[in-house]
Amino acid sequence: MAHTHELFLITLFGDDKPGITSHFTAIFAEYDVNILDIGQSVIHNTLSSGFLIEVPAGTDSAEVLKELLYAGYKIGVHVKFQPVSAESYDGWVESQGKDRYIISLLGRKLTARQIAAVTRIIYDQGLNIDVISRLSGRVPLEGPAANGKASVEISVRGQARDLQAMKAAFLQTAGEQGIDIAFQKDNIYRRNRRLVCFDMDSTLIQTEVIVELARRAGVGDEVHRVTESAMRGEIDFAESFRQRIALLAGLDESVLQEVAEQLPLTEGVERLVGTLHQLGYKTAILSGGFSYFGQYLQKLLGFHYVYANELEIQDGKLTGRHLGPIVDGQKKAEYLQAIAERENITLEQVIAIGDGANDLPMLELAGLGIAFQAKPLVRENADHAISTMGLDGVLYLLGFRDRELLEA
Repeated sequence: MAHTHELFLITLFGDDKPGITSHFTAIFAEYDVNILDIGQSVIHNTLSSGFLIEVPAGTDSAEVLKELLYAGYKIGVHVKFQPVSAESYDGWVESQGKDRYIISLLGRKLTARQIAAVTRIIYDQGLNIDVISRLSGRVPLEGPAANGKASVEISVRGQARDLQAMKAAFLQTAGEQGIDIAFQKDNIYRRNRRLVCFDMDSTLIQTEVIVELARRAGVGDEVHRVTESAMRGEIDFAESFRQRIALLAGLDESVLQEVAEQLPLTEGVERLVGTLHQLGYKTAILSGGFSYFGQYLQKLLGFHYVYANELEIQDGKLTGRHLGPIVDGQKKAEYLQAIAERENITLEQVIAIGDGANDLPMLELAGLGIAFQAKPLVRENADHAISTMGLDGVLYLLGFRDRELLEA
């Protein structure tokens, strides 16, 4: 007969079927056993389950274990038990204060080579993996990989030896392996974001609207030269903006509608925005492009806010001038903060998504900044990047599973 409490780790393994957990917890209840920890996973209809139990003083642990082994024999489940020392348990309890992180892998498909590369970095940094979970749906063997979605989430704990070196290693591995790797602190904000702010051109849509307008105005080459000059740092964004829209003077207003109706939406936009709205998120377009097209997308997809540059139109023609302030990178960050204040939420609850250098201020300000199909400079300076799949990959970074989301 035991005189002090005893601790055991009970593990179950076998074909998954209804009633397994019920059978074993009933035995625990019969002997007044305390369950200190519990975990279960099912992979391809195979169950792996574990219980860390405390057998109270005065209870014969041998009787408890015998009952468990017999129950496993009747149900057809393998049962193993391992004594746990009080010192080992105390160390486990103390470890709960360690930092916890979520590492998300995204790609058209995920291979053993890719997962091995990522888990090696985790190991090298001295972090311990607690849980690995598949967020994407089940993939048929003959399913197309071109438009596939694959995502695995790895929950880790511990103190990284060098946080910046680990992030750099993830960035390099992502490029080498053709996947996206996101590294986030696991805190209360991760699934408590309330506002998502999007860039428009080359983020929500797969084009730059000013390029489309310039082509129709016959000034494509001139606009391209001004853009290149701005990229070389010869003129700033505001001046390049003024020069480019000046070249659009005289363009008929009807062209705006033609371009709007032909805007190519980015893969995953409708699924992402629809799901966000269904879940109660607020959404905003913060664009260095034009308000006409932002408002068109607002009507199409239901965005709550639109801030962009307004073209001046007189007598049905573009004047080559703009109205109001120029929406540059700093202005985007200001609008993001103003919307957050209006919605009474913290910046930690804001997600910002964009592709260009003028998106960096809002990406840095938001609690979750995501560089989407972005230029190298933006990918390197943003905390997170998605380059291998559609915009709805953002939902994986929030921890949502395919089965929880709107149909694509």
